[in-house]
Amino acid sequence: MSHNSSGTLLGHPKGLFLLFGTELWERFSYYAMRAILVLYLTDKTIDGGLGWSTQEALSLYGIYTGLVYFTPLIGGWIADNYLGQRRSIIIGGVLMAIGQFTLALPHSVVDPHAVNAFYLGLTFLIIGNGLFKPNISTMVGDLYKEGDNRRDGAFTIFYMGINIGSLLAGVIAGTASAIYGWKAGFLCAGIGMLLSLLIQLFFAQRYLGDIGTVPAAIRDAANNASGKKEPLTKIERDRLKVIMVMCTFVIVFWAGFEQAGGLMNIYSQEYTNRMIGSFEVPAAWFQSLNPFFIIICAPILAALWVKLGKKEPNSPVKFALAMFSLAAGFACMIGAALEQGGDMTVKTSMLWLIGAYFFHTIGELCLSPIGLSMVTKLAPLRLASLMMGAWFGANAIANYIAGEIGSRIGEAGPLAIFSGIAITAVIAGVLLLLLSNTLINWMHGAESSSNDETTEVKTVEA
Repeated sequence: MSHNSSGTLLGHPKGLFLLFGTELWERFSYYAMRAILVLYLTDKTIDGGLGWSTQEALSLYGIYTGLVYFTPLIGGWIADNYLGQRRSIIIGGVLMAIGQFTLALPHSVVDPHAVNAFYLGLTFLIIGNGLFKPNISTMVGDLYKEGDNRRDGAFTIFYMGINIGSLLAGVIAGTASAIYGWKAGFLCAGIGMLLSLLIQLFFAQRYLGDIGTVPAAIRDAANNASGKKEPLTKIERDRLKVIMVMCTFVIVFWAGFEQAGGLMNIYSQEYTNRMIGSFEVPAAWFQSLNPFFIIICAPILAALWVKLGKKEPNSPVKFALAMFSLAAGFACMIGAALEQGGDMTVKTSMLWLIGAYFFHTIGELCLSPIGLSMVTKLAPLRLASLMMGAWFGANAIANYIAGEIGSRIGEAGPLAIFSGIAITAVIAGVLLLLLSNTLINWMHGAESSSNDETTEVKTVEA
């Protein structure tokens, strides 16, 4: 496979920054629409909201986010076998742009078909996302040869693009809808999607060469002696087992992490002293702490992984660190709950919340980009995008579980909830450390940068 040598930037292939830009605007588009979706559905005013109940809106929102994480499984499979990643991204992007502009089209407020146009727009978004999401991440992995120790750093930089997109989205789409009505917010999302497409269409050939043009299953068959699809080897089966085991831990992490979005949001709204002098910090601002910390910390961690070189911890150990960070974040929340001492009228210091978001972000950076990177190292070529889809499927399950936990333990009180999550995270982290040697063996040298091990794997496979 030819790697395009159009030079490097910050020690990485320039193609990484092309994919970074494509993903940044696609995520901008996704989060812009996500930020206003529930508000638009529940709005009863003349602005042209649909006037649904909060319950109906949240239920639709749940189905939508679930499908958005589920369709990448199908989109990944289609790309691996038929379309190739580049074509899938373009088709997905076009469908998502159509979806956003469908939502932005004016509909008469009284027209009974307003809802039909709305569902049509969402359908385009869900299908387009399935084709786009798993394939853009897989292509980042394709920029690096096997055993290249820049890969984890690359995904960390790529991950920063996602968060810049989400940070801009809330501000721009939120402001536009506040001033010009909901349709303007959806219009912003559509324009973001067009930008993403244009970047991909104009620069992909120059900076990516032929990466992602040929479907993985065809590339893979060409590498086989028989020239056909072959059954999975023992090494490939072992590596897939690692992805499955790690998916289980990912579910534990996100179920705790997403809990934070709901619970900690309410906590910042109701139980936190948000006064700085005479200024009251809006509760919604706390939601920006996570992307803010990511943009600050991602480059530091990316540089740290490269600097550690041979001493860089392997994926299972980084995942364990993520679990411990999640626990540390909830330990801050336990501190806040203890400061209240069971008296729900007491307002706690916002430093607890800031600390919690900081530790959660460090955890996320040790797990999310590292996981994306790991899937590209371990998945057999012909299943690369499909496994990326499965990885996002674990997120879908975690989001569902987080919602269930959140709705069930309202009675328990914050202290019990926060400590329950912290304890679970610590147990998961310890388990990972105990399992790490087994997992590393199952990886068969996929994470080692030294040439002797890769040659050893090559001979085993041959």
